[in-house]
Amino acid sequence: MEKITKFDKLVRDNIPEVLEKKGIKSVTRQIEGEEYMKRLIEKLREEVQEFVDDNNQEELADIFEVLGAIIEEKGFTREAIEEIRLKKLNERGGFKNKIILEQTEE
Repeated sequence: MEKITKFDKLVRDNIPEVLEKKGIKSVTRQIEGEEYMKRLIEKLREEVQEFVDDNNQEELADIFEVLGAIIEEKGFTREAIEEIRLKKLNERGGFKNKIILEQTEE
């Protein structure tokens, strides 16, 4: 008797072949447009949560991969993102000083 497991989640491009090599049959479909962006956001949340739970480089690499797909799908460029990052770094700083804002008064 075959065991069926349901997933309904965005996976990396080679996952169907990886499963097939392990003797596991899979049913897949391709998506586009709004559904693709929605699934990328879900995947980003999943990968961030995995990093929060496991706190390792592999999960960070997964986050970078999803961010790259989002950048491409939105028609942005990594160079434009980096330019924005550097502008913010110059204007507001980074996080090296490990500062916690506890209170303000006006």
